[in-house]
Amino acid sequence: MRYRGRAVTDEEVVFIRQFIAQNSGDSRWMLSRKLCRVWGWVQPNGALRDMVCRGLMLQLARAGQIDLPPIRVRIVNPLVHRKKPSWVEIDQTPLEGKLSDLGPIELCQVRRTDAEALFNSLIQQYHYLGYCQSVGEQLKYIVFAKKRPIACLAWSSAPRHIGDRDRFIGWTKTFREKNLSLIACNTRFLILPWVRVSCLASYILGKMVKVLPKDWERLYHHPLYYLETFVDQERFHGTCYRAANWLTIGQTTGRGKNDQTGKANRSLKDVLGYPLCKDFRDHLCGGQA
Repeated sequence: MRYRGRAVTDEEVVFIRQFIAQNSGDSRWMLSRKLCRVWGWVQPNGALRDMVCRGLMLQLARAGQIDLPPIRVRIVNPLVHRKKPSWVEIDQTPLEGKLSDLGPIELCQVRRTDAEALFNSLIQQYHYLGYCQSVGEQLKYIVFAKKRPIACLAWSSAPRHIGDRDRFIGWTKTFREKNLSLIACNTRFLILPWVRVSCLASYILGKMVKVLPKDWERLYHHPLYYLETFVDQERFHGTCYRAANWLTIGQTTGRGKNDQTGKANRSLKDVLGYPLCKDFRDHLCGGQA
């Protein structure tokens, strides 16, 4: 059996079975946390991978390999009934002119801060895709000029498999599964509609690539070596990314990650990448690039 790319051996199944028997009074939640500690199954920032562990045990139970204790408390997934971000009123006075007219520009990481609600609201109101709660590692930024928000950017964990990206990096499946966390994906980029300043988007991207890796490592305790994004060909040309020295790597297949038909069912997107250092392939490919 494999779970999330990890092979589960017969010896591990026997160990889990014995572990459950030795801790028969524990709930599923407690068992998963204890098992993570025994296995040293933690994220780079030290947090236990207990949700992944519970998923593994549930799959083994469904396959008849182990017996789990009865469910004690049914936890409702808060994402199922999540409300849309509330409307936040802000100054919409037009900002036009040259980049130099804006004065100093500040990129503020707002995830888990009081300003996160403002970020969520702006994305929901003004980005064509609206707001979507990301999972996994993620950071959110509001860009300010003279204390006014002018742009928003969201970054999250990279998709598991993008053909053209993986070929460009040149890593094997093993190293992709091991080092995927060393890539971050730009999932949202919004210049607020009343802000019309030439070259602003590419300027923000240029500042972003210097700020993001430091914030990411401070929060998640591991570096980033590569950034990526996807540009909808039916809507945009990706000019600001290319002006900021992002590379056009290829394009998506137009199929979702759970596609079973092999046929395109959504718009094609250009795949763009930004190596954060010259030897990014060595870091991502385990020195075998």
